[in-house]
Amino acid sequence: MPQVFQPPVVLGIKLALLALLALIVAAWLTLYKALPAHSGLLSPQQPIAFSHKHHAGDDGIDCRYCHWSVERSAFAGMPSADVCLTCHAQLFSDAPLLAPLRDAARTGRPLRWVRVHHLPDFVFFNHSIHVAKGVGCVECHGRVDRMPRIERVASLEMQWCLGCHRDPAPHLRPRAAVFDMASQPPTDARAQSALAASYHLLPRQRLTDCSTCHR
Repeated sequence: MPQVFQPPVVLGIKLALLALLALIVAAWLTLYKALPAHSGLLSPQQPIAFSHKHHAGDDGIDCRYCHWSVERSAFAGMPSADVCLTCHAQLFSDAPLLAPLRDAARTGRPLRWVRVHHLPDFVFFNHSIHVAKGVGCVECHGRVDRMPRIERVASLEMQWCLGCHRDPAPHLRPRAAVFDMASQPPTDARAQSALAASYHLLPRQRLTDCSTCHR
């Protein structure tokens, strides 16, 4: 049976398909970076419309009350239904909005929160070491106390992380201000250097070494 397409035509079709695939990937990446948070891509819908603005901003609940392991673990931790019910067993206990919370407590099946700040599996990130070295929550997560719906404000790309690892001093806060959303790092270079020295940071070469984040 004679060949339907000549080799040059087959090659042209393959190249066209590859170009189309590359265009789709490029368009998706562009949209991922350019779309506003309310598009849903950087601020996905959650099983409960939880407002950080209300809880952390208006009510002043400390980050560590819900993200209980952030100071001692690689993971910040997510609150169980029991933690939420320490308040909501009395407050708004019959609200339809909180039906998934009551179901989770009754069945023992945890709420399936959708991660907003997600890193690839080949990246190692430890919350506890960053907190211990004076990196405030707001540095990576933004003013969550002003977010009715949590959104991602940082790119989390490697160059973004390296920018801080190359020069961490301007991003550090006193230990007592790490969980203070309104706190600002010192603006004076001398104060920044003194604060960085007090944390005994690793040398820049070690902080930017591949093995620090890729293990």
